Amino acid sequence: MPAVTPDTISIDAALRGSEPLARLQAALRDSQARFDAVRPLLPAALVRHVRPGPVDAEGWSLLAANAGVAAKLRHLRPLLEEALHAAGWIPANVRVKVLA
Repeated sequence: MPAVTPDTISIDAALRGSEPLARLQAALRDSQARFDAVRPLLPAALVRHVRPGPVDAEGWSLLAANAGVAAKLRHLRPLLEEALHAAGWIPANVRVKVLA
């Protein structure tokens, strides 16, 4: 096992001590919270093929495992956007992207 040096800090300490990392962590939490809000609206068979993606000033991305999943998500987009808006996320725009 590697020796612990005095310069070693925990991941939590690094996240708290770095403004860019703290912003990244907040963005990840925001994306996951949005996904948790829309997950009940997704068909059970679809959920395992969808991942939360990045949030920016324009909206939020859902990442689809393939083109078929992306097509279904695009069909559900108005319902998902309505749920996000009702939960207070502004803007509530949802983008769908296929994972490479």
